[in-house]
Amino acid sequence: MTETPCRWGILGTAGIARKNWQAIRHSGNGRLVAVASRTADRAAAYIAENQAQIPHHPAPRPIAGYEAIINADDIDALYIPLPTGLRKEFVLAAAAAGKHVLCEKPCGVDANEVREIVEACEKAGVQFMDGVMFMHSERLPALRRELDNGTAVGEIKRIASQFSFMAPESFFTENIRMQAGLEPLGSLGDLGWYCIRMALWTMRYEMPTAVRAHMIRETAVPISLSAEMDFAGGITASFYCSFEAEHQQWVNIGGTAGHIAIRDFVLPFHGPEISFEIEQARFETDVCQFHMERHSRRVAVLEYSDSHPTAQETKLFRNFGDLVLSGRPDPHWPDITLKTQRVLDACLQSARSGGKEIAL
Repeated sequence: MTETPCRWGILGTAGIARKNWQAIRHSGNGRLVAVASRTADRAAAYIAENQAQIPHHPAPRPIAGYEAIINADDIDALYIPLPTGLRKEFVLAAAAAGKHVLCEKPCGVDANEVREIVEACEKAGVQFMDGVMFMHSERLPALRRELDNGTAVGEIKRIASQFSFMAPESFFTENIRMQAGLEPLGSLGDLGWYCIRMALWTMRYEMPTAVRAHMIRETAVPISLSAEMDFAGGITASFYCSFEAEHQQWVNIGGTAGHIAIRDFVLPFHGPEISFEIEQARFETDVCQFHMERHSRRVAVLEYSDSHPTAQETKLFRNFGDLVLSGRPDPHWPDITLKTQRVLDACLQSARSGGKEIAL
């Protein structure tokens, strides 16, 4: 632990915050000071449950009400896992109070909200970042090296991805992700966000020129959706996100020399290292003999998938804490949040207009 840690507060008692409860403890430069809920009893119960498995020393204190934790003098940064429909109000209040903000994605219901959030944080001189954990994994620098070496993939031509899970029947009537007032972007915001971010990262955040999307099923919110994105130079990207298909989270980046496949780009499979495969198949013919030869190479980094000081969620909080402690907010992070939201908005607009092409 650093001598002067980043002092954290968690605004809300969402399930994902349990994972990050542990990440803060492992970060080495952060300390969890408090957790807020609508009532002190609920915050206390949440703290007690998490402390029983992953204890912080000293234990964080419970706070009744979000306004109280936003204005607390002993907190530097707030992690905000509230539902999308509620985030803007509390991010703006946090920025006005001089608190740095790590926010779950999507960070607003549309790009106008996210732009307002980004501008408020910039004006207040506080760091803003979304909670995409894979952005902080050591796998991404390794992947970038292979994409840039010119031999693994060659010239990139195609990016394809899928993030889906098969939700139980109760999900569609009880889960907040099916409530338009709380999570209006449905599977597109919950799952498609990661696919869009991965495509933008691959393209070094060059924006697509146009998108076309197909709404496969929508009730109160999008449930299943597919989309196609066009980039300059004839490069294309596609993704599929759904609450009603088997759990998959893969991305494939293909080009003129080969392709790279990642089967677990959002939530790494359990183990002490994470990896990707470089495939460069070779098709050989000799009169009547036809051979498709597989030529593959596995690239791995020593990084635990979860619940460890090397895991990507720990690095997310560690990197954010470093920015807070440096006193120099990095504008890259809010910029890519806004770009991701702009592409997401275009996909939703296209899907709800029968697949009409939307120019960015």
